[in-house]
Amino acid sequence: MKVKRRPIEVFSMSFLDVISCGFGAIILLLVLSLALEPATLEHITSDLSGKIKQIEDEREQVIVESQTLQRELTKKRKTLQKVRQVLAQLNSEWAQTQNNDSASQARDQARIKGELQAVLQTLTDEMKRLLSEPQHKPLNRDAVIGGIPVDSEYIVFVIDTSGSMLMAAWPMVIKKVEEVLSVYPNVKGIQVVNDMGNYMFGAYAGRWIPDTPARRREVIRRLRNWKSFSNSSPVEGIKHAVRVYFRKDARISLYVFGDDFSSGSINTVLSEVARINKQDAYGKTRVRIHTFGFPVLFANPAYGSGNRVRFAHLMRLLAEQNAGSFVGLTDVK
Repeated sequence: MKVKRRPIEVFSMSFLDVISCGFGAIILLLVLSLALEPATLEHITSDLSGKIKQIEDEREQVIVESQTLQRELTKKRKTLQKVRQVLAQLNSEWAQTQNNDSASQARDQARIKGELQAVLQTLTDEMKRLLSEPQHKPLNRDAVIGGIPVDSEYIVFVIDTSGSMLMAAWPMVIKKVEEVLSVYPNVKGIQVVNDMGNYMFGAYAGRWIPDTPARRREVIRRLRNWKSFSNSSPVEGIKHAVRVYFRKDARISLYVFGDDFSSGSINTVLSEVARINKQDAYGKTRVRIHTFGFPVLFANPAYGSGNRVRFAHLMRLLAEQNAGSFVGLTDVK
């Protein structure tokens, strides 16, 4: 038996219920989302406001720092400009000083050269008398060092051992000591002290070193490496040598080698030496003082310009006062 089926209805009650439920759910979701929208907007707006304030604060801070840096940069530029102006002025003064020192050095060297030539052409009356005596063996024509009389029985070297002399003039010092010794074939005694009065040979302190060829060689050998404390002033050594070795019955020559007079009064030195180195009945001193000026400080015009002039002045007056000669060397080589 054939069963007759019912026709299918698309829009049945069940279908409409399902559709209605779906639309109801959608409407409920819309209602819920709209209800929460103000809180979400407020939260987002609050976050954005905080970030905007933070950005504005940072911007203000950057502006303040930029203004501070700009002011500092302006100050530094002004300071740099002043420094450049001062530097330009110093360079100008330095150039002028160099020119003045060069002219002064040229004048001093010309004066020293003239004095040296005058010394070389001078022979004292005492030397002429000694050369004319029968018992005196005539000296070789070369037996004169810088025109200085070599009539003494004893010789003392007072040598500046300061750093400037050791570094710049020591080979010339050794050469001049050898020259002095060579023009004294025979003496009764030799002594060597530095400008402070310190002895080269401590064993002979206060005594004379016997004059023998071996002793002379030892003096030169020891001189090559001799180092002794110095205050760059020959005054102490001169006074010590005159005070210790002055004898009324002995003819003594004192040779002073130096380049600097660092402190003290020229007149005081001259007075003290005159008090120690007394004159005899004929008005002559028993200790001749010959002085050698080494132009070490002249090679460096920026250093010791006052000391080198004072040294030359003192040595010239000291030699003149004590029957000696002043030799101003023009070179240390």
